[in-house]
Amino acid sequence: MIPKVKVAMPTFPDDVSTNPAPPLGLPIGTPPPGFVPAQAPIQKSGGIGLWLRDLLVSAVASVLIITFLYQPVRVEGTSMLPRLEDRDRLFINKFVYHISAIEHGDVVVFHYPRDPEKSYIKRVIALPGDRVRIDHGVVWLNGKRLVENYVPDEFRDSRSYAEMVVPEDAYFMMGDHRSISSDSREFGPVERSLIYGKAVFVYWPTRDAGVVH
Repeated sequence: MIPKVKVAMPTFPDDVSTNPAPPLGLPIGTPPPGFVPAQAPIQKSGGIGLWLRDLLVSAVASVLIITFLYQPVRVEGTSMLPRLEDRDRLFINKFVYHISAIEHGDVVVFHYPRDPEKSYIKRVIALPGDRVRIDHGVVWLNGKRLVENYVPDEFRDSRSYAEMVVPEDAYFMMGDHRSISSDSREFGPVERSLIYGKAVFVYWPTRDAGVVH
């Protein structure tokens, strides 16, 4: 049998308060001088958890952005000098042409028409329906001489190309280093289906870092 224990409770006279009286001159409920309220314990574990959550969300978002919007690529060759050098690393935007049109002057990445396993990076010179011809290195677009400040004089050549109308859903591409570039002057206009990204930013080496124009 479990023994029963009776606990005696202390008693107080009816006219005696169990709480200490406040100093004279202070209203009831005012803490006495020197009273320091206890602070709630800091929830360290909760702060670390929030930090880890934010870090995880940021990492997932970065992976999704790189996977679905941007792709890092490496330049091989010098046909896009002076802006892009051999072994430059840059990001291309794989999504932009799903919501906007390809424009004159865009630097794009596409599958080489003669070997889709290879990728080329060139500048868009003419759009579908444009009339383009090259006269001793000078590009004429729709009857007007094309101003190409991105091609230094020392990179120009004297090749010519008979006038043509760019077919529907195709683009005429050229490299900025005209004297060595293999481009639409050799393999013709590039079909839209072969273009898969726009060059947007060089990130390595740091001396070349910046937006691609």
